[in-house]
Amino acid sequence: MAHEDVFPKGAFLKGEVEPVADFNGPKREDGSRPQQLDKDTGLPLRQVVVLDADEDAGKKDTAVTVKIAAKFQPVPPENKTPFPWTPIEFVGLTALPYVDDNGNRPRLAWSYKADDVCEPGKADVATPARPDAGKAA
Repeated sequence: MAHEDVFPKGAFLKGEVEPVADFNGPKREDGSRPQQLDKDTGLPLRQVVVLDADEDAGKKDTAVTVKIAAKFQPVPPENKTPFPWTPIEFVGLTALPYVDDNGNRPRLAWSYKADDVCEPGKADVATPARPDAGKAA
């Protein structure tokens, strides 16, 4: 799906790209968790938290986690704003609905996955799964 369909007012990176810990597998000898692999591709999963700039987004939908399956760790674009959050765009964004029953009442929620991140407006020049993806050639 198109980035603009999910984030019509933009998405802003909060924090860093982080590996997704595999809580279903065995712990390592040092007690740490191995990195989770994508079930479809077998690629390592990483995640980013973004702020959804849509003023109509609900309280639980303002900070969104997006997982990225890629051979190399995605490199977010440089933050050229005076703000602590970096504007980003997702390449190859998919959404999977599920029922979140952790609250008082079950609700429809979304799980997001992407191929890469890039500077807004540069998705057509980004090549997923490259260490320099998102940077214009």
